[in-house]
This record gives sequence, C-alpha cells and structure tokens, in this order.
Amino acid sequence: MAMAALREASRCLASRGSPAAARSMLLAQSRGITYKLFVGGLSQFATEESLAEAFSRYGQVIEATVVRDKVTDIPKGFGFVKFASPEEANNAREEMNGKALNGRVIYVDIAKAKPDRATDALPIARGPPKPISNG
Repeated sequence: MAMAALREASRCLASRGSPAAARSMLLAQSRGITYKLFVGGLSQFATEESLAEAFSRYGQVIEATVVRDKVTDIPKGFGFVKFASPEEANNAREEMNGKALNGRVIYVDIAKAKPDRATDALPIARGPPKPISNG
C-alpha cells in the first residue's frame, strides 16, 4: 500500500517538474534521509514557523525546531532545520550564515551527531585492584 502511494506521488511530481528532483524528494521522505543544519544565536522570540519561513527560500524545509528550556519553556538560543537534499542545506548554510533573523545575527553550520551519553558515562574497566603488600 505504501509503495503504491509513493509510486503515484512520484508520477504526479515527475509530471510537474524534473523527475530527478521528484525522485530525490521522495527518497528522502520515504527513507528518512534528511540534512540537518544547526542554527545558533537565535532570538528569544524565534519560533519554529519563523525559522522555517526564513530557510524555506533555499529549499524544502522538512522540519524546523527551536530548542527550549524544559522548565521555563524559554528558547535556549539555538535550533535545527532539516532539508531534503544536501544541495539545499549547503545553499541555506552559505546564504544564511551571518545574516540577521529577528534582530539577531545567526550562525549556521552542519549539525553534528549527538554524542552517545550512555557510553561516555561508563567508567573504563582496568581490572582488579593490585594487592597491597605489608612489608
């Protein structure tokens, strides 16, 4: 069922524009392949909608997220924008880095993978302790 829907959407998109662009967009959405940008220096008034709107000039924004404090729900000053293709993400990074958004100059870079905290927190095993000699 899902494959049939993807094929039908592919045919519709291919008839409207370039087939290669339609195929890459469908592959990105069906396989979960996205290209994520880190956006730093955001204003406290930044919203997901304003972030998505600002970056939508450079390609298809799949998701825009403003990271908020869990207790106060105030934006922490950074967020993420996901694009469907690497070309769109790189173009947006080059064009938006150093630009003003909501009165603040923003910093845009490729998002890095989140470190695995579970493996970082574990101590390194070094074997049993050495016996203490009394003499």
